[in-house]
Amino acid sequence: MRKTKPRTPASLKATKVQLRLRPAQKAILARAAELRRTSLSNFMLEHAYEAAQQVLAEQVDIVMSPAEWQAFCKALDAPPRAIPALKKLLTEASVFDG
Repeated sequence: MRKTKPRTPASLKATKVQLRLRPAQKAILARAAELRRTSLSNFMLEHAYEAAQQVLAEQVDIVMSPAEWQAFCKALDAPPRAIPALKKLLTEASVFDG
């Protein structure tokens, strides 16, 4: 269960965002927030923030020197190394093959 911090002037939010939702959308979000035992605002903020972080993480540029880039490309182009345990795992029947 989540613990909430007491509201002090330092913890108050400085800006706000307003959304227009269809009633069905709000009902689904409110139900999900209720299941997580948090407010609708906190639920939306947490999930929107996580989604934004994921989008930003996908846009990160990786900077390499030309030598590092060549080594990276060489590693990608190299044939895969043999891993006997992996080969055994993928060739034997599993419990899901029933």
